[in-house]
Amino acid sequence: MRLLLFGGKGGVGKTTASAATALELALRHPERSLLLVSTDPAHSLQDSFSGAEPPANLKVLELDAQAYLDDFQEKNRQRLREIASRGTFLDEEDINRFTELSLPGMDELMAFLEISRWVKEGAYDAIIMDTAPTGHTLRLMEMPDMIRKWLEALDALLAKHRYMKKLFRGSYERDDLDHFIEGLAASVKQMEKLLKDHRQCRFVPVMLAEALSIEETLDLIRELQRLRIGVADVVINRLYPESSCLTCRHIRTRQLQELDRIFHEPVFSHLRLWGVPMHPEEIRGMESLRSFWEGPMEVLPAPVEKPLSLPPLKPRVDSPIPLPPPETAMLVFAGKGGVGKTTLACATAMRLARAYTGKRILLFSADPAHSLADCLNMPLGPKPKQAAPGLWAMEMDAIADFFALKNQYRKELADFLSRLMPNLDLTFDREVMERIMDLSPPGIDELMALAAVMDSLTPEGYDLLILDAAPTGHLIRLLELPEIIEGWLKAFFSLFLKYRKIFRLPGISQRLVRLSKDLKRLRAILRDPSQAALYATSILTEMSFAETTDLVAACGRLEIPVPCLFLNMATPDGPDPLCASLFRRESVVRGKFATAFPGVRQTVVYLQSDPRGIENLDALGAILYRAPRDGSTKNRRSRTLCRHSRGGGNPEIVIPAQVGIQRSSFPRRWESRIQGSGFPRIKKYGAGLVKPGMTDGKAQHV
Repeated sequence: MRLLLFGGKGGVGKTTASAATALELALRHPERSLLLVSTDPAHSLQDSFSGAEPPANLKVLELDAQAYLDDFQEKNRQRLREIASRGTFLDEEDINRFTELSLPGMDELMAFLEISRWVKEGAYDAIIMDTAPTGHTLRLMEMPDMIRKWLEALDALLAKHRYMKKLFRGSYERDDLDHFIEGLAASVKQMEKLLKDHRQCRFVPVMLAEALSIEETLDLIRELQRLRIGVADVVINRLYPESSCLTCRHIRTRQLQELDRIFHEPVFSHLRLWGVPMHPEEIRGMESLRSFWEGPMEVLPAPVEKPLSLPPLKPRVDSPIPLPPPETAMLVFAGKGGVGKTTLACATAMRLARAYTGKRILLFSADPAHSLADCLNMPLGPKPKQAAPGLWAMEMDAIADFFALKNQYRKELADFLSRLMPNLDLTFDREVMERIMDLSPPGIDELMALAAVMDSLTPEGYDLLILDAAPTGHLIRLLELPEIIEGWLKAFFSLFLKYRKIFRLPGISQRLVRLSKDLKRLRAILRDPSQAALYATSILTEMSFAETTDLVAACGRLEIPVPCLFLNMATPDGPDPLCASLFRRESVVRGKFATAFPGVRQTVVYLQSDPRGIENLDALGAILYRAPRDGSTKNRRSRTLCRHSRGGGNPEIVIPAQVGIQRSSFPRRWESRIQGSGFPRIKKYGAGLVKPGMTDGKAQHV
């Protein structure tokens, strides 16, 4: 195996899994050179090693994708200008404008092309890659199609030059610019071939035994299969052991329910599933990382036993915050992937819909890997759908919106040219102008969709927008993007103004003017504390603390107010050793949050039953915020949830079946290529859970 990619929903432990795998392989094969690399804009690989020096044969690299793009532009800026000058009527000023703005989202792609080159040249015996959260990873996997469009745009610029030379000289010899485009195309083709070569490349999804994680992993695996990228193993992280503690039993019960569901999903039927237990201490540092793969557990089905019933864990919080003021126009829920942003955004929307009757609230998602529908437990699409009285929800389809804009541009351009010069053949010029929209900057589709939602913030539309944002790294990029997009729009407007006698596109011009106004309005609202706020969400781990610090710092640079911080999924104190250890560990991190953000209100949200569905979200929302008429803070510390009582009339949680696991060794297929051996035959496996201390080769029921 030459390239091993770890990915999945944010916060499931893919960075830990990739770091632990790279370390394990490096220690097992000291004669081999390995590279552990991250393409996630919110890097956390170095945090995983906690300052420790990895083995000499393992290099750890957090790629600066923008640096690779800057290097590409610096080396090829003159080539791009010359290509543009050969194929269009644009002058040097216009060409300079577009060549500075025209690389469509290729910062991450350039970094990935570099990784692909390392594989081809054998720079390392194996490369282990920690990818960005699901939605953005899939966009990277689909990038070969996007880059082909960009190359086609460049080729269209050269086509006219080739034709004219051949017409007047009788022949055309390929030159440096042709070789430049061909070389880029070959690199992209090589990357695509590598991703689809199951002997050299595998993708390892990492997930939790939780409903939202399972849904996202299902979507991820289906999409990887569609793209013909190999998947043979799945890591199921943080499985709870059997315990007398009510909190642990409750989480374990929920995990068993979800694992039973996995066993019945056809998508998982041909995959090997690896269960990793919940570790009492955070996996950071060399020794801790080594423990991650000490006897991984292969998940297998087990016979049905007596169903297990438990009362639900009611939601509990420390220090609920005041409700946002009624004049608030926009709330953004942000944080590291997997910290519960979507859940808290949904619960907040439910609470505000109840508190501010008469207001119309729109809850929407900007994360390419949508989970709003799963959280609300209702189907959603790109059009608002009522979820509760006064509350509507939608999942933006950013790619479709931008595709519609490009189609409108091409149609309007074709109509104008056919009306103005019906008898003149402008084949090359038309193709060049049609492809200008392909030279758009990265992330414009997501920002366009976000700006479009701003149109609905009117007396006739919605009074409050609640955004479930993409994970931290991509959110920061999205928030910084308006300045880049405004530069691109200015280039377009200058073009339309300068060449208004040559071509006029009133429809697309008006749409771009509206986009520009929406972006300015979005930036103004986000910077106004009386109209908007960003609610940071974190869990109580060192890595999440580090990422939250980066998020708050970025918001400071962008002048976006962060009035509160939700510390989610906290473990209550209790007599159980695992709970007690987790509580102590989280208390240290909680102290760091208090020291780092003394002026930010901090609300602790404890572990609870599955908060999916309107009723459960309503219950959570009711305790997240203080009652509007009661200014006092109900700061009663939550008593240990280990003593939580059944309560009157609450439904019980029932497991349909018990499942088990079998102790196995480190996934051998991941190192088989390093040793030069072939792949083992893949058998069918089901789902199960971890029981500490298993030493024999038989499946044990837990």
